Amino acid sequence: MASTDFKDYYQILGVAKTATEKEIRTAFKRLARKYHPDLNPGDLSAEEKFKEINEAHEVLSDPEKRQKYDQFGRYWQQASPDAGTPGSGFGFDVGGFNVSGFDGDFSRYANFDEFINELLGNFAGQGAAPGGTWGASPYGSSSTGVPGSDIEGDVRLSFPEAFQGTEKQFQIGTEKVTVRIPAGVKPGSRIRLKGKGNVNPLGQVRGDLYLKVILEPHPLFRFEDEQLVFDLPLAADEAALGTQLDIPTPSGTVKLNIPSGTKSGQLLRLKGKGWPQAKGVQGDLIAKIQIVPPKPLSEPERELYEKLSHLRTMDPRAQMPKVF
Repeated sequence: MASTDFKDYYQILGVAKTATEKEIRTAFKRLARKYHPDLNPGDLSAEEKFKEINEAHEVLSDPEKRQKYDQFGRYWQQASPDAGTPGSGFGFDVGGFNVSGFDGDFSRYANFDEFINELLGNFAGQGAAPGGTWGASPYGSSSTGVPGSDIEGDVRLSFPEAFQGTEKQFQIGTEKVTVRIPAGVKPGSRIRLKGKGNVNPLGQVRGDLYLKVILEPHPLFRFEDEQLVFDLPLAADEAALGTQLDIPTPSGTVKLNIPSGTKSGQLLRLKGKGWPQAKGVQGDLIAKIQIVPPKPLSEPERELYEKLSHLRTMDPRAQMPKVF
């Protein structure tokens, strides 16, 4: 698995790294029910999520695989079967070379990437693989054919920063890097900084830095399937009679006409009032209606609702299907 394809299985299942087998199994069952293709027909994102959940469960539910994953991170699949076993030394495959003899003590390394860089440095005198080029490597590659070492990190953004765009500074070793975040980045987006990754001792080729966008929660707005959504509470009389409301959007307050007979769960679209899209186009904002019953009822309200109950001609359950 390439470093840029690394998946955090604990994050996918929503459990801590110290999670027990039972906690992992419970999380898997809950998510599998939620994203199962049979319950989400035609939803490709749910299907992809279901595959990720299965993959994460397959690794974390297997004690041997989980031990490797915890020890070697993104490189766990390249480790030999006895890697990290006390007394066995260490086996690891790097671009066609098999490295052995390491005693499994990582205490002198700040992280596993540091170990890999030193490991690759030991290959400097061994020359290229047959044919004059380096073989496939799990650490990324450059146009010269020499493996590069990509690194990944997170960039946390507030809602205004992601909506409007901003600049962030990062310290990479002794280098200070300024990153321009474009307006309209979404949660999970990845920003590539070419040539800002780790230096590979083989040819002083530098990999890339990938920053994954993490959007801080907003009290009103959220993303659902790439769409900006918010819940709009309505009183029962507003939904029945219709009304006009002042609605907050990321770009300012607008008026929204609520048609009479609006249902709970109904979606109303505010065109051009959502998240920034490509080429300066503004996406749509979706209002998800929630009809809120009055609670507690005042005595006059109760009297009017009782009167309405006697006057009502519609049966809301008339179209409810029968069991048999």
